[in-house]
Amino acid sequence: MFAGFGIGLRPNFYQEVLDTNPAVDWFEIITEDFLIEGGPALYYLERIRQNYPIAMHGVSMSIGSCDELDYGYLKRLKALVDRFEPLSVSDHFCWTGINGVNLHDLMPLPYTQECINHLVGRIQRVQEFLDRPILLENVSSYISYNSSQMTEWEFISHVAKQSGCNILLDINNIFINSVNHNFNPETYLFNIPKAHVQQFHLAGHDNCVTHIIDTHDDEITQTVWDLYEKAVKHYGDVATLIERDANIPPLNELIDEVRKAKCIHGRVNSGLFA
Repeated sequence: MFAGFGIGLRPNFYQEVLDTNPAVDWFEIITEDFLIEGGPALYYLERIRQNYPIAMHGVSMSIGSCDELDYGYLKRLKALVDRFEPLSVSDHFCWTGINGVNLHDLMPLPYTQECINHLVGRIQRVQEFLDRPILLENVSSYISYNSSQMTEWEFISHVAKQSGCNILLDINNIFINSVNHNFNPETYLFNIPKAHVQQFHLAGHDNCVTHIIDTHDDEITQTVWDLYEKAVKHYGDVATLIERDANIPPLNELIDEVRKAKCIHGRVNSGLFA
């Protein structure tokens, strides 16, 4: 079922959401913000969940690490899943630490067969533990590995097909990586298995001329909107999220971006896309 269009839920507008019931279909939470016992965040989430579906998006699963899976984290994650029954549970194609040290960043992976095998087994164990498929997101990256044997899109496709996980396709990150690593973003966009793409992310970035940084602190650029339009035409009805994590504007400005995404979706479906 097509879930529609959502916004990342941030503390800046918890109360406003309750007061105004904005015209969005769902909210996405940062999972780790709610892996707590009580407090205002869970209070607001309980109330907002009464009116809206939510999606859970994590940054700490570290699915690509060589450390053992953190079953303490997974137990807390499952408890939150059972409590709020989210539309989806997602994390990233990345590693975030090693030897118990959290780097607090989404580190890219080498695109090798060995890494595919490593991820597939770990993803399957996580999905068995949670008793549901997970989504993994393509990350922005600023380095590449000499050991890589394939492209990022080939790597992600192999992992999804072999593990049974789904893909959260970040359109902004595709564009960022196309500039940083010098490839055609449409080649990436059109070579991900359609059946596995369950959600899109849209966000802003910082263009530093020689490279682009994924900042989530500005409006979505027209180049990313154009790539999103091509994604909608190619993949069809895929749930779409507007992300903003810094320089967060008033809620109505984010809703304007939701309206723009809806407009693009409607234009494509009406056959007006050229």
